Amino acid sequence: MVNFEGYGRRIDTINKCLAEYGFSSLEEVKELCTSKGIDVEGIVKGVQPIAFENAVWAYTLGCGIALKKGIKTAAEAAEAIGLGLQAFCIPGSVADSRKVGIGHGNLAAMLLREETKCFAFLAGHESFAAAEGAIGIARTANKVRKEPLKVILNGLGKDAALIISRINGFTYVETDYDFATDTLKIVRSKAYSDGEKSKVKCYGANDVLEGVAIMKQESVDVSITGNSTNPTRFQHLVAGTYKKWAIENGKKYFSVASGGGTGRTLHPDNVAAGPASYGLTDSMGRMHGDAQFAGSSSVPAHVEMMGLIGAGNNPMVGMTVAIAVAIEENSK
Repeated sequence: MVNFEGYGRRIDTINKCLAEYGFSSLEEVKELCTSKGIDVEGIVKGVQPIAFENAVWAYTLGCGIALKKGIKTAAEAAEAIGLGLQAFCIPGSVADSRKVGIGHGNLAAMLLREETKCFAFLAGHESFAAAEGAIGIARTANKVRKEPLKVILNGLGKDAALIISRINGFTYVETDYDFATDTLKIVRSKAYSDGEKSKVKCYGANDVLEGVAIMKQESVDVSITGNSTNPTRFQHLVAGTYKKWAIENGKKYFSVASGGGTGRTLHPDNVAAGPASYGLTDSMGRMHGDAQFAGSSSVPAHVEMMGLIGAGNNPMVGMTVAIAVAIEENSK
């Protein structure tokens, strides 16, 4: 028998979704995915090994919906995967009220469409979740894109960026920012591997203005903020400032705020409950975000607390893209 975290609170919504797409059970959905050679669990756990079982089943359902619909392209598959994720949202939760499952599907679809040239993880570099998400995208997105998607990490601290690059095999880009002239200089660039991981550029900034200059340098089209140790010092501030610059200069930029909801950085309104509850990082995300997710960029348990599934928001970006690409490749 299928079982996963929060089963009792989720199963009614899941059953409605199963019936809508002609499935009798989650086991049947898994059989369909397996019959097409798509190892959903392998992809999910391959991106974030500590993801919960409900994440595996949510992505299984999303994958099954895409297959049942007969979808042939990865971008459309990503949108269908979002329907499966949404079915796993606990009714009345923060994730449910924000339609976070559908949001994840739409975000991945953007990254698989040619209009998006550069995607940035605005990261708190003490977290490896942005790296997990970046690796998931780097391994898969460009299999179906005509023009390769640029993926960058942009975070606070040059030493942290260097360490992240060395451990994950990214290309470390060291910059120097001149405050007086508002100019960014590339000091050096070093790849710590060959192949797909080396295509991910990892930047470390000394402060917000340098972070914004990096966004301009790479002409970022879509980004997702982290919500780790530095959200009030870097991620949200860079996204908001770059958003203002983009609007003033006719640049199309879609900003996703990862996280928020209850309990992130103390705030008087945290005594409230449910979807209306504000933490400070949540409040900041509402200022610049075109879409706002719920829970931590990295910690599965915190995203689960917000009512979605047990997987960090950043790794989920990689998971959705990877499974969507597997569906397109299967159709060929």
